[in-house]
Amino acid sequence: MSKKNVHIVHHKDRWAVKRAGNQRSTSLHGTKSDAEKVGRDIARRDGVELVIHGKNGKIQDKDSYGNDPCPPKDTKH
Repeated sequence: MSKKNVHIVHHKDRWAVKRAGNQRSTSLHGTKSDAEKVGRDIARRDGVELVIHGKNGKIQDKDSYGNDPCPPKDTKH
């Protein structure tokens, strides 16, 4: 069974850490940065992707902590 990616989403004036496909939040936070810290730790531990959404629901950023099938080709960083 593959592990599900972690999403940071806006939820009722708070920020939620959720697993892809789950209805319930893993945790709720007062600030987006607090939610990102928790979500990043979970994504690193489980080797999955962290997907950060804005208040409008659109994806703002992604970070992959697993086996990335399409690694970046940028060799400068």
